[in-house]
Amino acid sequence: MVKIDGRNIKSYHLRSLRNHIALVSQEPTLFAGSIRDNITYGASDKIDEAEVIEVAKAANAHEFVECLKDGYDTWCGDRGLQLSGGQKQRIAIARAILKNPAILLLDEATSALDSQSEKVVQDALERVIVGRTSVVVAHRLSTIQDCDMIAVLDKGNVVETGTHSSLLGKGPAGVYFSLVSLQRRPDALNSQF
Repeated sequence: MVKIDGRNIKSYHLRSLRNHIALVSQEPTLFAGSIRDNITYGASDKIDEAEVIEVAKAANAHEFVECLKDGYDTWCGDRGLQLSGGQKQRIAIARAILKNPAILLLDEATSALDSQSEKVVQDALERVIVGRTSVVVAHRLSTIQDCDMIAVLDKGNVVETGTHSSLLGKGPAGVYFSLVSLQRRPDALNSQF
């Protein structure tokens, strides 16, 4: 059973619950519109330019947006085709920051990025998760090593929980330890740890 503030999640009104949650997924959804439109999409109030710039800076997006010919008026294209993967992620992060959610869901938010883009996006995510409950789904261990609680899943079941250091402390018999060891190997595909 999933609980929020000690209450079963099913007891909340779905629309009300959604108002307090933001999602940044592996393949973020951008719409045919400007960068500004995509950042402010779903915002309930009129958002001024200063707020758009503030959240873009927090998401490490402002600098690249300012370098574009039309800045925040740059057309993203259908599904964001005019932007790189890292740029799309940062726009999605800016949208999530603008929502100021109590709960932030990060679903493989850096997995499709090259290591340089991952670093920029990860820096933005580290700032965004402060002061809110964040659920981070990741295969790259570098994404989760600083989390307060890590739950290791195997075939849909939680097999270990703890902090990075406590899970490593279980040694070679631990599932997390084995995953870390695998990702630390020089020949590992996603050796980002």
